[in-house]
Formats: sequence, structure tokens, C-alpha cells
Amino acid sequence: MQIDLSGRTALVTGSTQGIGLAIATALARAGARVVINGRGTQRVADAVRTVRAGSGSEDVTGAAGDLATEEGAAEVLEAVPALDILVNNLGIFGSAAPLEIDDAEWRRYFEVNVLSAVRLIRAYLPGMKERGWGRILDLASDSAVVIPAEMIHYGMTKTSLLAIGRGFAKDAAGTGVTVNSVIAGPTRTGGVEAFVRELVGDELPWDEAQRAFMVKYRPQSLIQRLIEPEEIANMVVYLASPLASATTGGALRVDGGYVDSILP
Repeated sequence: MQIDLSGRTALVTGSTQGIGLAIATALARAGARVVINGRGTQRVADAVRTVRAGSGSEDVTGAAGDLATEEGAAEVLEAVPALDILVNNLGIFGSAAPLEIDDAEWRRYFEVNVLSAVRLIRAYLPGMKERGWGRILDLASDSAVVIPAEMIHYGMTKTSLLAIGRGFAKDAAGTGVTVNSVIAGPTRTGGVEAFVRELVGDELPWDEAQRAFMVKYRPQSLIQRLIEPEEIANMVVYLASPLASATTGGALRVDGGYVDSILP
């Protein structure tokens, strides 16, 4: 299959590192005009250079703004008034004792992980519908359906994204716009690498260390290794392409078989 996103403009939120950076690079490699987003202008500028180098495309720009706030979202919308592809990747995570998560923390997780996505969908979906083509993708997590006891507030936000994706897909019915969620499993990022080393030590080579971690701490994974960010990016690029025109309102898994069910 040949995926060509030439002429399409894509915004990837929270794309200065990790999965978001991999998605931005893959979209640029497929020919899309890509907009990098993050809160700080310097980190955005650094990520733009990284994506250009990794994709071979110069058609990569940045739009700094804190999308968890109305003011930050307005800055991004002013810089990027119209889109063909919206990837809501922005998210925070962390562990906390369930009964110790206060109201402020519940609100913070909702505003960053959920409301930031809703704001952008609300802003960009009407134009996509008018033009008769668009792709909206929300990055969810296995925690949306396998709620971790130590991250209930995080799991709640990812479950919410599944509902949002399905609901807005119905709003876009028959317009040529698709809306989907991507359920990502345990993925290799800088923070996760440090976490793995903390649990299994520094003696083993990385490939052995991650497999030891998965067997002991994530035994339900069927691939028995961490997912690479590029593997999630591959799914996003496919769903962003014309090839996925009949896929909408779905929750598609790139979880290495982590979720022990046939359906989400």
C-alpha cells in the first residue's frame, strides 16, 4: 500500500517528544504538511528540526500553546486556522493513591487529556465537514479499558476519549470525515525506559531488560516487549489516509495484545 498525504495539513498535539514526535515524523514522511505543538517555543522549534531531519521534509512548522487552556488553544487556532488531519496526542500521566486524588488533580487531568481534544475537535470539525474530507484521531491507551488502580484519574480520561471519538464520529456521519481512537499499549519512551531500569536494574542489555520487565510486570502482553513509538505512528498514518475511508467511530488497538479481550 502506498500512502500519500501530499496536500494535507496535519496538527499533532503534544508532539515535541515520544509518541507525538514519532507520529509527526511519520506524517511528514508520508507527505503531509505537519504542525508541531507544545507549550514552549524552544522545545517546539527543536522538535521541528528533529522532524525535518527524520522525515526529509522541510514542510514542518510549529505552533506553541498550552492546549489545556482556552488562551493557549486560541493561540494555536490563530496560527493554524484550518486542518485536514488532527491528532490529539497531548496527555499527562502519573500514579497516585486513589483516595488521595483531590478535586484539583481530577480537573487537571480532565482539562489536559480530554478538554484539550474537545476544544480542537469543536474548532476544526466544521471546516472538515464543509470541505468533505478530514481525519480526527485521539490517542487513547490500554488504561481506557484496563483501568489501573494506581492511575484511576488517567484511565478515566482515556475512557472519555473513546466516548468522544465515537460521539463526534456520529456528528460527522456522511460527510467524508472520520473520527477514531487509537488504543496504545505499553510503549518505549524515555520515562518508561527509566521505569524499566528502576525495576529490573542496569545489568541486562536493553532488549533483555525490557523482555524481563514485560514477563514479570506486564505478562498479558502477547508480543512480550514494549511497543516502539513508530509502530503506533504507523497506525495513525494509515487512519489519516484515504485508505481508511471506511473506518470511523472505532477504537483501534496497537497494544501488543495487552488488552485481554477481542473487542475494547
